[in-house]
Amino acid sequence: MPSKSAVAAAKAKRAAKPAPVPAATEPTSDLEGGSASDTGSAEGSGESDLEDDNEQADGSDDDGEDDDAQEDGDSSVAGSENQDSEEAAEADDNGDASEGEGEGDKDEDEDEDGAEDGSDEDDGGDAEDDEPAAKKTFRELGVHSQLCEACEKMGFKYATPIQSKAIPEALTGRDVIGLAQTGSGKTAAFSIPILQALWDNPKPLFACVLAPTRELAYQITQQIEALGSTIGARCATIVGGMDMMSQAIALSKRPHVVVATPGRLQDHLENTKGFSLRNLQYLVMDEADRLLDMDFGPVIDKLLQAIPRERRTMLFSATMTTKVAKLQRASLKNPVRVEVDTKYTTVSTLKQYYLFMPFAHKDTYLVHLANEQAGQSVIVFTRTVHDAQRLSILLRLLGFPAIPLHGQLSQSARLGALSKFKSGGRSILIATDVASRGLDIPAVDLVVNYDIPTHSKDYIHRVGRTARAGRSGRSVTLVTQYDVELLQRIEAVTGEKMQEFPGGSDKEAVMLLSERVSEAQRAAVRELKEKGLGGNRAAGKKKRRRGETDDDAMDRDDDEVQAGMPRGGGGGRGRGGGRGGRGGGRGGSKRGRR
Repeated sequence: MPSKSAVAAAKAKRAAKPAPVPAATEPTSDLEGGSASDTGSAEGSGESDLEDDNEQADGSDDDGEDDDAQEDGDSSVAGSENQDSEEAAEADDNGDASEGEGEGDKDEDEDEDGAEDGSDEDDGGDAEDDEPAAKKTFRELGVHSQLCEACEKMGFKYATPIQSKAIPEALTGRDVIGLAQTGSGKTAAFSIPILQALWDNPKPLFACVLAPTRELAYQITQQIEALGSTIGARCATIVGGMDMMSQAIALSKRPHVVVATPGRLQDHLENTKGFSLRNLQYLVMDEADRLLDMDFGPVIDKLLQAIPRERRTMLFSATMTTKVAKLQRASLKNPVRVEVDTKYTTVSTLKQYYLFMPFAHKDTYLVHLANEQAGQSVIVFTRTVHDAQRLSILLRLLGFPAIPLHGQLSQSARLGALSKFKSGGRSILIATDVASRGLDIPAVDLVVNYDIPTHSKDYIHRVGRTARAGRSGRSVTLVTQYDVELLQRIEAVTGEKMQEFPGGSDKEAVMLLSERVSEAQRAAVRELKEKGLGGNRAAGKKKRRRGETDDDAMDRDDDEVQAGMPRGGGGGRGRGGGRGGRGGGRGGSKRGRR
């Protein structure tokens, strides 16, 4: 067990490399809309990455986007630096390298939470980028009174900056590329123009919104239905992990808007009789950078071929990466580009702290922190499914209302966990990065990084779950003697030096909990083994030797496929039983992908 001197040495090492002075940032606006979506035009297939529905061999609905969920969670600093350097090089090629000072962590792939990119594309025009004037109401933007009424019911008095720029352009029929931070109201920025066009020309299957994750798709549906409540807009949510037949029935009712993950939507286009998007008027791609990061590129190419060329397309992203630029050129016609706060940073209303501790007592410090924040709404992020499940059991055994959220849970369990957390039924959510992107969970008081992300962009996504839409929020990163360099790199990229968390340095109070925590740790491990939850590490190694998939090593959305693996390819284990054959991975059924 590391000595106290090791932690002291780590502190000294951190103090020796101060982070740069933070740049001033603009607070986000009041609107709590989710991320906005983007669209693509069928003018040719964009050169994107691979993606689609990937059913895990064990039959669980592994929908999480937790790309970092390694089973042993031992991603090295050196490895992350290499990846960050590659990402920075790609961003440089596209003219989008961020202004952050991080060692190559100027990620082109910064997702919705705060990757802000100020470069201009030659492919499309730019909207006026002057300093924002006085706040505008939706009526001043040209929105119909029926939709203004819905906005008022939702508490949206004024348009946010991204809405003020994007909505007028979209209402004129222009294709739009929108770049903005998380919590900036991007969902309403693309939903309102679609609903206004639907009011003027009501048709079934009028618009399609593509989202990278299931939870984000449900969130977008909820907001579109709320905004369209005064005009009777109907939506269908089409995602993996749910029954294909019930989704086919929903599509047969001809909804106005389809919100979908790309893989499952492609399944229905291929296999659901009578369903097509030949008359589609609007296509939106939400979190386009994330869609392409998750290897949805080939599926998006196919979708673009299945929809009309003459349509309106909106594409929303956190950054203009090389991949997004290629997709833009392939799918949008003479787009106008609007961007707000696209700098690679966190919001100014977020207070960021660290808490030093010996690695051996990490769980004890987490329990102490949970005890100090009793009654607060807290999200704890872990790197692995195993830790997410283990910590949720540990905290529950100690009397804390904790609930897990990760890719090994069924879709209904994941939605249930989110619902309980949002409603206040559970005040602590233990999650992998499946919850770090795109989700608008209101009133999160504190975000805890149990594991420091190996990539700074993931840190920004995580802490972006709090301090949303102009609210204040706090984040605490647990730092052991092995994590100092990662902490310094995050500080360099965000431009903000974290402060030590107040009240966390009372080591005597923390260690009083040590015995109880140790007992709960042993009980949690026993429960994991008995129920087979969260992945058994030894069993996982055996699975890999047999060539099977270990879900603890890949907590990914089942709307994805492995690179190079054909749809419906052979040799896998199908859900419906049997090995090999043409239906491998689908259980021998065209409808086997869930």
